[in-house]
Amino acid sequence: MTEHKLFYRRHLPHYQPAGATIFVTWRLHGSIPQHVLEALLKEDELTKRKVADIPLEKRAAWLRKERKKAFARWDTLLDRADAGPTWLAHEEVAKMIAQSLHFMDGKKYDLIAYCIMPNHVHAVFTPLPVEAGSHTYHALASIMQSIKEYTARQANRILGRKGKLWQDESYDHVVRGEKELERIVNYVLNNPVKAGLVESCDQWRWSYCKWNL
Repeated sequence: MTEHKLFYRRHLPHYQPAGATIFVTWRLHGSIPQHVLEALLKEDELTKRKVADIPLEKRAAWLRKERKKAFARWDTLLDRADAGPTWLAHEEVAKMIAQSLHFMDGKKYDLIAYCIMPNHVHAVFTPLPVEAGSHTYHALASIMQSIKEYTARQANRILGRKGKLWQDESYDHVVRGEKELERIVNYVLNNPVKAGLVESCDQWRWSYCKWNL
């Protein structure tokens, strides 16, 4: 069993404090056109260079702000869904992904909210201790690997296709406090409204929240 690490890195940096609630977004492979992706990556590189000019005591807050801006740009592109695959719009695929998210609820994490969009998924959950009373929590990397591997196999079977389904990396953000958690959950639930898919969030079938907001 993989234990959680405070920091880990693939192509993007990831951060998982023990007991933290995490906002995660993952998308279909090819959901952002290559030329747009390259432009976004160039912007990210410029941000990395600018950080050296920011006073050390302000750097963490500045980086959080810039990362939120970058995420907003990526998510807006995904909401348009005007290029690339939209396999998650298939009813059987969306239903299977929803079931897979609920399957690990109470086992590896406490599931707070999710929204399954045509080409990406938002989820908010708190990884649980590996054992009762343990200070070691289920690793975000392991959770995401399990979700992606299972849903990729099942989606390909449903769609009658082969090949890569998910983009390798996921975006994750540590939720800081109750106010931010409420803001993020509202963002997740209202994503279909923002994308123009429905007029109100309660009309979207593929979303969930454990609370009555």
